[in-house]
Amino acid sequence: MNKIKNIFLLLLLAVLVMFSCDDNNNALVNPYADVNYAELAITDNDSIVKFLQDHYYSATLDSIKLIESNEISIFDSGKIVTKDIVRNEIDYTLYTFVINEGNPDPDKGFPSVIDSVFTNYEGVILSNNSIDISPFDKKEQTWLTNTIPGWANGFPNFKSGKNITNNGPLTYQDTGRGYIFIPSGLAYPSLNYQPSLSRPYDEILVFKIELLDIVVDTDHDNDGVPSIQEDANGDGDPTNDFSDNSRPNLPDYLNPEIN
Repeated sequence: MNKIKNIFLLLLLAVLVMFSCDDNNNALVNPYADVNYAELAITDNDSIVKFLQDHYYSATLDSIKLIESNEISIFDSGKIVTKDIVRNEIDYTLYTFVINEGNPDPDKGFPSVIDSVFTNYEGVILSNNSIDISPFDKKEQTWLTNTIPGWANGFPNFKSGKNITNNGPLTYQDTGRGYIFIPSGLAYPSLNYQPSLSRPYDEILVFKIELLDIVVDTDHDNDGVPSIQEDANGDGDPTNDFSDNSRPNLPDYLNPEIN
């Protein structure tokens, strides 16, 4: 019995020592603790601008390629839309390359930053001035709601297409198509790091998107008020409005008690 007790105590001591050594225990250490997000925002922007200056869009291949001779860069194509966004008190610039704006019939207009969108997309990481890697995420004909800030602010540059389905699979034409270049702070900043979630933290993301359809004036909480109008502070972003003191972490646009 004493021998078993001694073995148990040794095992317990080993466990305590292991969990007291934070430097050697990756599970207890945030790998992004030393990130300077203001500096990262600057380097992200520099990387995006360089990529746009060094690459062009090939309509024939429907893809982005490195400039080899006299091709016109994406940066100088006249089809880049920029938007300055402040997030966590840091300035970011979102870049959207509009290949086709979209021509819906009937015309539903442009989606708001909070409207649900029906889309095809694939996402890659921009690294070392290249996006020639396999997509980390790819979906077809999927509805998106409550998206990352880069998505939410990029999609309003496009309109949906025309639904020409006729006794078959959903089919659209004249869709909005392009690329959204998202700095890390508008994607998955490690400020929101969760060890249980596998996400491309602190990476520049590039999404190739096709906007098929939208829900005009999406009402996420079904309270009769379009979500875009549940913007108590009037900054154009309903995701940061919390008026219900009894549910302080639930934004107004998801709270049917607030309208």
